[in-house]
Amino acid sequence: MDSTDDNVEWHPLKPFLPKRGEILFLGSFPPQRKRWCMDFYYPNFINDHWRIEGEVFYGDKQHFVDQKRKTFRLDDIVSHCEKYGIGFFDTATAVRRLKDNASDKYLEVVEQTDVAALVAQMPMLKAIVVTGEKAAETICQRMGIAHVPKVNSHIMLPLQVELYRLPSSSRAYPLAFEKKAAAYRMMFQRYLSEPLL
Repeated sequence: MDSTDDNVEWHPLKPFLPKRGEILFLGSFPPQRKRWCMDFYYPNFINDHWRIEGEVFYGDKQHFVDQKRKTFRLDDIVSHCEKYGIGFFDTATAVRRLKDNASDKYLEVVEQTDVAALVAQMPMLKAIVVTGEKAAETICQRMGIAHVPKVNSHIMLPLQVELYRLPSSSRAYPLAFEKKAAAYRMMFQRYLSEPLL
């Protein structure tokens, strides 16, 4: 992670914006580099995002998992996201960590992402999807929206795309994997032109 003397961390990844992207996941900010198993979004091996997508799209939560190496199959993930038009970035481009952990609760947003600039690069975009309270609050603050949507609900943004909030894929979020997968499936079915397998 790039950081400065005042402990500001700058985002280490470029936005992943497929040309035909219909969904854009915006998290809060990547976890500390020591928690990464790959150089891509949701890089923490104990986060279930890629297991959820494996279950939803391929009926196998291990589809993207390389159990032997304790990592995810990055090439397969990139191909999958390009095929289905699923983009990724975060709602903050710079943060301070107030504690030495991965909790969003202890992230201070120093610089918000220019969400409109991301949307402008995805002309087929239908929805921005957030999976955590911090990300939802940050984007609503940037858009001047007073009420943050609840989990499994959506609102229309001034950018003429919907903001859809899902349950967090973190194992710290108290919801069974199967229920998370069902929620994600419903969202994907709502927005994707390419049918799920």
